[in-house]
Amino acid sequence: MPNAIDLEKRCAVVTGGAQGIGRAIVERFLTSGAQVAIWDRDAELARATAAELGLERVAAVEVDVTDLAAVEAAARETLAVLGRIDILVNNAGISGPNIRLWDYPPDAWAQVLAINLTGPFNCCRAVVPTMIAQNYGRIVNVASIAGKEGNPNASAYSASKAGVIALTKSLGKELAEYDIAVNCVTPAVAKTAIFDQMTEEHIAYMLAKIPRSRFVRVEEVAATVAFAASAECSFTTGAVFDISGGRATY
Repeated sequence: MPNAIDLEKRCAVVTGGAQGIGRAIVERFLTSGAQVAIWDRDAELARATAAELGLERVAAVEVDVTDLAAVEAAARETLAVLGRIDILVNNAGISGPNIRLWDYPPDAWAQVLAINLTGPFNCCRAVVPTMIAQNYGRIVNVASIAGKEGNPNASAYSASKAGVIALTKSLGKELAEYDIAVNCVTPAVAKTAIFDQMTEEHIAYMLAKIPRSRFVRVEEVAATVAFAASAECSFTTGAVFDISGGRATY
C-alpha cells in the first residue's frame, strides 16, 4: 500500500494523463482523495481512462498543449466542471527521434520543443492566474534526467527537458510570495509507450547508466509527484526532485 498523502478536496489537472506516467499520477491522486481532469490530445483514450477510473471523480478534456487557445479553453472547461484548479502536473511529452544533432530533422526538433517545453509554458500561463486568485497551488513539471545530463542522439529531448527545469526555477521564484509551489521531477526512463519512439540501442544506453540496474516504475514517479503536489510541500519551490536511480551526478 502506498503511503497516505492528503489531497482531499483538491482538484488536479494532469496533462498526458491517459496512459503511462500520467495515468499512474492520476491513479495516485485519486487514491489520495483528489478529483482529476485528464488533459490529453487522445480524446478517445482519455475518455476510456476516465471511465475505467471512475467518472464521478475523473474528467476527460481533449486538448493539444501546443495550442495556447485550446489550453485556455481546457482551463475554462475544467474550472466549470471541477470548480477550481489546485494542482497542475505538466506531464505530456514525446521523445522525438534518436538521431545525431547534425542529422536531426528541423520539423522533429520543433515538434519536441513545442510539446515538451512550450506545452508546460502554455498550461502554466493558463492556470497560474486562478492559483494566484485563490492564493494556493502546486505545479509539478515532469522533466527528465536527460535534462540534467544530456543524452546522445536525443538533443531535442534533452534540451526541452533542460528548459523545463529552468522554467520551473524561474516560475517558482515568480510565485514565491504566494502559497504556490513550483517543482519538477527528473525521472530515469520508465517502460511506457514512449519506448515505441526510441531505438533499442538508445534504450540499452539509458539502462546501462542507471546504478539501480532497472527502469523506474511509473508508481515510483507518481509517489514523488504526489508529495510535491500536496499542501505539505509548502516551503520547497523551484526544486528538482531526482528519480534517476542514482544516475544523477548533481
